[in-house]
Amino acid sequence: MSAEGRRLLVVEDDPGLQSQLRWCFEGVEVAVAGTREEAVAELRRLEPQVVTLDLGLPPDPGGASEGFATLREILSLAPHTKVVVVTGREDRDNAVRAVGMGAYDYYQKPVDAELLAFAVERAFRLHELEAENRRLAVGADAAPLDGIIAASPGMLEVCRTVERLAPADVTVLVLGESGTGKELVARALHALSPRRDKRFVAINCAAIPENLLESELFGYEKGAFTGAVRRTPGKIEVADGGTLFLDEIGDLPLSLQAKLLRFLQERVVERIGGREEIPVDVRVVCATHQDLRALMAEGAFREDLYYRVSEVTLEIPPLRRREGDAVLLARAFLERHARELGRPVRGFSEDALAAIEAHDWPGNVRELENRVKRAVIMADGERVHAADLQLDGTREAEPLNLRQVREAAERGAILRALARAGHNVSEAARLLGVTRPTLYSLLEKHGIPHGTQAGTDTPGR
Repeated sequence: MSAEGRRLLVVEDDPGLQSQLRWCFEGVEVAVAGTREEAVAELRRLEPQVVTLDLGLPPDPGGASEGFATLREILSLAPHTKVVVVTGREDRDNAVRAVGMGAYDYYQKPVDAELLAFAVERAFRLHELEAENRRLAVGADAAPLDGIIAASPGMLEVCRTVERLAPADVTVLVLGESGTGKELVARALHALSPRRDKRFVAINCAAIPENLLESELFGYEKGAFTGAVRRTPGKIEVADGGTLFLDEIGDLPLSLQAKLLRFLQERVVERIGGREEIPVDVRVVCATHQDLRALMAEGAFREDLYYRVSEVTLEIPPLRRREGDAVLLARAFLERHARELGRPVRGFSEDALAAIEAHDWPGNVRELENRVKRAVIMADGERVHAADLQLDGTREAEPLNLRQVREAAERGAILRALARAGHNVSEAARLLGVTRPTLYSLLEKHGIPHGTQAGTDTPGR
C-alpha cells in the first residue's frame, strides 16, 4: 500500500492535542474524533488502517471505562485495524490490559510527535503485511480457477469438480441461472484439459436464427444455397482438437437436435450441400438455464440427446446462495473498472456493502458487475454508496453476530413448532425436544405470545 492510501483516525478529547496530531503525520489522511460515538462514525466513514486511542474519553475522562468500550467497538467493527492506545504516564496497567484486549501497541503521554509517528508507521507496515497475506490466502481460495472469484463452499465445490473433470474427455452439461458464469466454467474445463493449446469455440444456440444455426454449426459447401460463394467449415469443424461450447442448448431446434445427436454418436459432420463425412475430434461442453427434463416432458428436447450431452452434469449455484461471494466479487469488479475507467474510486461505503449483501441478485454475477461498473462511473467521491448501485441501503443484511444468528434461528424454530402443533405448547415442546417449562422460558425470552386460544396449552392447565 502506498502512503497515499494510508488513513489514520485520532481519538482524542483534548482539542489542543487533536490539532497537534492532525498535522504531524506526513502522507496520511487523518480524521479526529473526541467521543466514542464520533470515533465509531469516523471508523465507518474512513475505514482507517490505524487508530490512535486515548483511553480517557468523556464521560469518563479521568478513567478508562469509555476508552475500553471504544476499543472493544473498534475491534468488533474492524478487527484488522491496528489500535495504538495512548495512556497517562502512570497508567501502564490499563495499557497492558488494552493490549490484552487486542490493541496493537501503547504509547504513554506526554506526546512526542516523532515517537508517536514512529509507532504509527510500524502499525501501518504491519497492517499492510497482514493485508497482503490475507489477499494471497484469499487469492488461493477465492480464485481457484482462472477468471472465477469465489469463496463460498458451494462454488468452491464446483471449482474442485471442474479440476477433476477437466482431464477426462467427457461431455459436460453445465446448468445454472442466467448470469452465473456458465461460460467461465466451460473455459476453465478447457484451460485445465489436455486440449488447452487448441481452440475454444463458443456458440449461443439462442442468439442465432434457426435458419442460420445449422450452417453455423456444420458449415456448408460452395453453392449449397444462395449466397454460399465458398466452402465454409462450421463451428464444430473449427473446434477440431479443442473444445466446443454450446451455450443455451435448451433452445436448439428439434430439427438440429437429431443432427447434433448423430455427430455426438459418430463424431463426424457433413457440411450443408456436401456428401463427405468429416471426422472431428472435439470435447463438447453444453450449458443451459432451462429445465431440460421439463422440456423433455413437453417433447421440446430429445431424451436421447439429453443423456448424450449430460455424461456429467455440473450445477452452478445462483449468487444469492453463494454466501459472501457478492461482496468478494463486487470488490474485484470495482478495482477492475476503476482502473480501466481511470476513476478515483477505492471502496464501498457501509450502506453499499449492506445493500450488496441484502440484495437477491436475480441477474446473478452479470447484474452485479453491471451495477458496480455503473456505480464506479456515477460515484462522486472515493466511495461507492448504495444509491450509486441503485440499491436500497436501508434494508438490513443477514446479521454476522453469532448471538444474533443463534437467537434468530431459535425464534424461527419455536414459531415453526408452534404453527405445526396448532399452538399447543406441550406438542410444540415435544417437537423441539425440550420440556414445557423450558419452552415457556424461551417464549418469554423471545416475546412470543402463548395465550389461551383453542388448542393452546397454558401454564394454568
